[in-house]
Amino acid sequence: MLTVRIIPCLDVRDGRVVKGVRFQGLRDAGDPATQAAAYEQQGADEIVVLDVSATPEGRATQADTVRRVRAQLSIPLTVGGGVRNAENAGTLLEAGADKVGVNTAAVEQPAVLTQIATRFGAQCTVLAIDAAYRDPHDPAAGWEVVVLSGKRRTGRDAVAWAREAVERGAGEILLTSWDRDGTRAGYDDALIAAIAGAVNVPVIASGGADTPAHLLSALRAGADAVLAASIFHYGDTTPAQLKRELAAQGIRVRQ
Repeated sequence: MLTVRIIPCLDVRDGRVVKGVRFQGLRDAGDPATQAAAYEQQGADEIVVLDVSATPEGRATQADTVRRVRAQLSIPLTVGGGVRNAENAGTLLEAGADKVGVNTAAVEQPAVLTQIATRFGAQCTVLAIDAAYRDPHDPAAGWEVVVLSGKRRTGRDAVAWAREAVERGAGEILLTSWDRDGTRAGYDDALIAAIAGAVNVPVIASGGADTPAHLLSALRAGADAVLAASIFHYGDTTPAQLKRELAAQGIRVRQ
């Protein structure tokens, strides 16, 4: 049985870590290389860096930021934001990323997943899904994919898209609940269960973490890893502390 992963996420804009609610109201939260190094020391299993302004600004993720972060890390690094093709992915991998996340470009041109997976391997190809309730007043209506930092709704069913993306070569899914992002109200466990039940690749749960109970609930819903930002950035807890809490509940973690 594999151990679960605890993953701090660094949303980066203009070379600085930022944090907001539903990708809005972003506030400065530090230097990404410094933050990443601290999280590794605190027991993180992996780091995710997302350039949150790359796609809206029509540019690629800044490779120099990736190089600075990689220079401080020995744990896996996933990077996303502004990846439009295999060439962009290759640049990030050469800069030090272990895996590359693709979101908007994959929705607009699904073949990009196959291109990246064919060239670099499915293990390097992460589909990032931002999913929002179709109707907030009727959760049974399901979820649709949103892109451009939540600014555009696509009408595409999130579960069907996850299944298609895996068939096209995605080796992992980074699943963010747009409704829960930054709210610290807990993960969307129903969304996690729906996606995890539809695919045979690891699912990273993202959006809404606040307490160890939230992480435990997401893992029991089917997540293979849990990602968080605010609770780490503002010093509420550490990856090691969360691991102790989860281990006490019978969850296998890497100590």
